[in-house]
Amino acid sequence: MKPKILLAEDDSALSFVIKDNLIEAGYDVTTTSDGEAACQEFQKKKFDLCLIDINMPVKDGFTVAKKIRQQSDVVPIIFITAKSLEEDKLKGFSTGADDYITKPFSIKELIMRIEVFLRRSKKLDADIKEDYFIGNLRFVHNELKIYNGDEAISLTQKEADLLKFLAQNSNKILKREEVLLNVWGKDDYFLGRSMDVFITKLRKHFKADSSINLETIHGVGFRLNC
Repeated sequence: MKPKILLAEDDSALSFVIKDNLIEAGYDVTTTSDGEAACQEFQKKKFDLCLIDINMPVKDGFTVAKKIRQQSDVVPIIFITAKSLEEDKLKGFSTGADDYITKPFSIKELIMRIEVFLRRSKKLDADIKEDYFIGNLRFVHNELKIYNGDEAISLTQKEADLLKFLAQNSNKILKREEVLLNVWGKDDYFLGRSMDVFITKLRKHFKADSSINLETIHGVGFRLNC
């Protein structure tokens, strides 16, 4: 089956170009021109990835991402944005986006980014169940969950990928660039700020066990003490 992509973009010319190229690349593409329609389409169909423009009528991209994350922690979200301001990109990551691409961009680059996320999703489905014990908590990467006894804490895909790398290297000092390259695939300033957001989210999850300390080594990186 062809991977299904939801494309929410109010620029009809750009939407046509993206859709045409994605179809040629072998994807099944559903397009919408406003945020409300995007939310409705996501409720009706199962998508493998979402491309969401930030500036859309009715509901903006941030609102759409929040709605999608309420229904799925797994589906990758890539923001298409004309905005290059740091706060906009950080807000995008905090609302659940996995990546962003700034206009103008090459279709080739967009397709490459899509393929990276879909390969990760496919690998996740094929992986053997992976358990990590962090203090008194049990982390199951493939399920995107942390278990505190019978209580389950749900994670986003990026949170789970970050925690997996930290768990695999627990009690070791990890440099920021090392974490970025292994989890995000590149060392980028804005991705670095996004990583800080995810680190904060993981710390909140760890409040269930006071023996766990996700330490920031200023000027260097992080260490998961457990």
